Amino acid sequence: MQEVKRLFLLFFLLLMLSPKDEIKARDAIFIKGARVHNLKNIDVVIPRRKLVVITGVSGSGKSSLAFDTLYAEGQRRYVESLSAYVRQFTGRMNKPDVDYIHGISPAVAIEQKVNTRNPRSTVGTSTEIYDYLKLLFARTGKTFSPVSGNPVKSHSVEDVVDFICTQKNGTRFLILSPVTLNPTRPAEENIRWLIQKGYSRYYVDEKILMLEDFKKDNSSEKKPAKGKGKKEVGSSQKAVGKNETIHSLKIELVIDRISVSAEDDFKSRAADSVQTAFSESNGDCNVALMADDVSTSVRQRTDSPGRISVSSFSNRFELDGMTFEVPSVHLFSFNNPYGACKKCEGFGSVIGIDENLVVPDKSLSVYDGAIVCWHGEKMKEWNEALIKTAYKFDFPIHRPIYDLTTEEKKLLWTGNGYFQGLNSFFKYVEEQGYKIQYRVMLSRYRGKTICPDCNGTRLRKDATYVKVGGKSINEIVLLPVSDCLKFFKNIKLSQHESVISKRILTELTSRLTFLNDVGLGYLTLNRLSNTLSGGESQRINLATSLGSSLVGSLYILDEPSIGLHPRDTGRLITVLKTLRDLGNTVIVVEHDEEIIRQADVLIDMGPMAGVHGGEILFQGKVSELNGNDSLTAKYLSGKEEISVPLRRRRWNKYVKIEGARENNLKNISVKFPLGVMTVVSGVSGSGKSSLVKKVFYPAIKKITGGYSDESGSYDKISGDYNQVTAVEFVDQNPIGRSSRSNPVTFVKAYDEIRGTFSELAMSKSRKFKPSHFSFNVDGGRCEVCEGEGEVTIEMQFMADIHLTCETCNGKRFKQEILDVHYKGKSIADVLDMTVDEAIEFFKKPILSMGNEKKIVSKLQPLADVGLGYIKLGQSSSTLSGGEAQRVKLASFLRKDSEAHHTLFIFDEPTTGLHFHDIRKLLFAFDALLEHDNSLIIIEHNPEVIKYADWVIDLGPEGGEEGGHLVFEGKPEDLIQSEKSLTGKFLKNKFKAVKAEL
Repeated sequence: MQEVKRLFLLFFLLLMLSPKDEIKARDAIFIKGARVHNLKNIDVVIPRRKLVVITGVSGSGKSSLAFDTLYAEGQRRYVESLSAYVRQFTGRMNKPDVDYIHGISPAVAIEQKVNTRNPRSTVGTSTEIYDYLKLLFARTGKTFSPVSGNPVKSHSVEDVVDFICTQKNGTRFLILSPVTLNPTRPAEENIRWLIQKGYSRYYVDEKILMLEDFKKDNSSEKKPAKGKGKKEVGSSQKAVGKNETIHSLKIELVIDRISVSAEDDFKSRAADSVQTAFSESNGDCNVALMADDVSTSVRQRTDSPGRISVSSFSNRFELDGMTFEVPSVHLFSFNNPYGACKKCEGFGSVIGIDENLVVPDKSLSVYDGAIVCWHGEKMKEWNEALIKTAYKFDFPIHRPIYDLTTEEKKLLWTGNGYFQGLNSFFKYVEEQGYKIQYRVMLSRYRGKTICPDCNGTRLRKDATYVKVGGKSINEIVLLPVSDCLKFFKNIKLSQHESVISKRILTELTSRLTFLNDVGLGYLTLNRLSNTLSGGESQRINLATSLGSSLVGSLYILDEPSIGLHPRDTGRLITVLKTLRDLGNTVIVVEHDEEIIRQADVLIDMGPMAGVHGGEILFQGKVSELNGNDSLTAKYLSGKEEISVPLRRRRWNKYVKIEGARENNLKNISVKFPLGVMTVVSGVSGSGKSSLVKKVFYPAIKKITGGYSDESGSYDKISGDYNQVTAVEFVDQNPIGRSSRSNPVTFVKAYDEIRGTFSELAMSKSRKFKPSHFSFNVDGGRCEVCEGEGEVTIEMQFMADIHLTCETCNGKRFKQEILDVHYKGKSIADVLDMTVDEAIEFFKKPILSMGNEKKIVSKLQPLADVGLGYIKLGQSSSTLSGGEAQRVKLASFLRKDSEAHHTLFIFDEPTTGLHFHDIRKLLFAFDALLEHDNSLIIIEHNPEVIKYADWVIDLGPEGGEEGGHLVFEGKPEDLIQSEKSLTGKFLKNKFKAVKAEL
């Protein structure tokens, strides 16, 4: 039957290629004979301009079809269209193992990637929103003086000419240039220099005088007469002789005398004169109107009598005695030395005195010794000075630090007339730095602190003087994305500004809308990328790609629902459908039930993983899936399910975090049970990562003797933490930094494999040691690629190209090493095996060393967590975040007999897992719990939540509306909570049979 289908499809393909039906080829993408990785020579017809979901168990071939076949071919064809320099490498690029692909569009792939660790990267920069913000402020921003609050303006030549043209015809006026004579030269040299430049007159007290007369008057030895009336020029200066110098003498040169006229050349002449006046005076120009009826001037000169009114103009950007920077794109860039804060260099933080180190336990009061640097025989004098004088200024020395007001906390640092604060204390310590004990003390309290100059905004201070719509750029990036979107939709600009910013605002609102629609409306644009959770980082990448709004393209998405609460899945589906409706083909590799049900076309891969997968079990509408025998069909129809456990584990020991206030947490206190499986749930942005990753994990890690990052804000940790011997945080970061890192080395099975090969007869005869079978050290590895199996070609303005090493053909080892065989397989062949294949391969040993049994025992946990399909030597850089996390889990399962009373923390472990794989994962969790370990899991998946022994639900919303403890208890009680959004989506996961308590 399958062969008949293939023949029919081939016949259909040939028809499509005929000129008569060529138009139909535009409606579908044809893939014939795909054999990449585990694909079984499959033929696929993917309709264009549809939402296509590819699903199946992990390792069934979904990514091989979508990314390694479809996207890889699209990328290869794109490179072929580039320059000759690039094309010289395309012949060596790996072409997907496929007979034919027809109808492929320009492809955009959004793969799973861990969040960046760049300390400068923010949500705004990674989504390109900040680039448009900089452009908007540079083009339409208005600068306001911090002194008076008035707008700062500089006059252009056009402004002056427009002012002149507002006067009635016939109005006589002078264009004057206020010039300061060079004080280092004699007067006659200054005047001679002006005359040589072509100027003959100057203006003073409503009189136009000749420069020659000024020269003669100031060359006499007689002092000018002083009077109360009109002053002679130079009367404010001392008498100067022929060889004396004039100090800061100012005169107004007459640049032009002209009348307002309607003649064609009038504006041109006036503009030239104004430009000359600006140039001579270094930015100043005065216009003296001599008509009876003058318009209101820009600035009246109070010392100008009679009919003459002088208006002053300046092309310098200054006001209130301050000179301001003209808005430019670089002024608003903290990645540019011009715009970055000079103190922190654009990082927003500096090495200073860390408040959390000075006051580590904020539940203590000043009287109880909360300020740890004021302990000891000598330093306690500072603390006693505060305690003894506190009654004089009503300072609460018995109140806990966390309960002090902002002003009271600030007073501890600044001090007052009664006591010296912490700032004075550390200044004193720095002055004593020549003593070793003071240097040690100072280093004890140093850490990353908010930059005092920019208060963490990272921009130079004068960048905040520029505003658009009444807000500075700092105010905008500190708004949640949802509020930021409202601001730009309702922004009011002048007609001129609207024309300039129309395109910029369109791009801004488009990208902000995408961010909001994928459930990230609670984030601020200033949020650092390295503080985002894995799911948030994935959707940032999605919003960035969708913001380009390409039409007629092929979008391939890798599980966009990662880290997304079921409440927000509907909004994501709307985004995907909008992208489809624009005329794009959207292919999504996904396991989420709701997204699967909303697909236009579903492609189900299977039936199992690895060598047992790679086949298309179903293609069509989801409604036609009933009756299919695939695992996906069984779980969607309810024939298979992850059952609610019949009994919840009981607990009586716990670790409690009190007063957690990190990010949006609202001073909450939470108990984390020990010995059971606890799930921390809540909508995206509700504070789960802040509570577990930023507060709880660093706090408990330090107690157990480990090293961790700085703890988030909290009061204290209490409970039975002494019952925890170790803490392991299992996240989605790669399992190794080196590209040579792979699963078999991570679980320590490769040591046994190398030992097995070194014990073979040929190895002993050639004196090969285990190190010869290592690709990490010199000896047996290929010297060209250094054990990588590939070489990297650096491309100009493009991502680097990775090509198979021509010396070893990707085998990684020298030929003499590859000649050594175990059961007919070389070391390269073994590394190319999947985990399942390797387990079967080593089950029957041929040596008596016992290495084979150790290999199987170390590889088995990988199969137990659903990773039997990955290859032993697969580079860690090719593993998804979920796969990397499960490799780490497998390493812990391998040594579970050694791990007792360990607290495991998992960050969204269901990433990339099919329903069937989630069941395997839960069994692995049970195995950890059986050895007296504890589990804390950050998760959105209802299947995991209902399986938990205890649920901590945060919310009720994300961002500022989140951070509250909505619920803590058993899953069956969570569905009764009216405030919990998680409970509403969990209800349909509970059957009529109630779990036995």
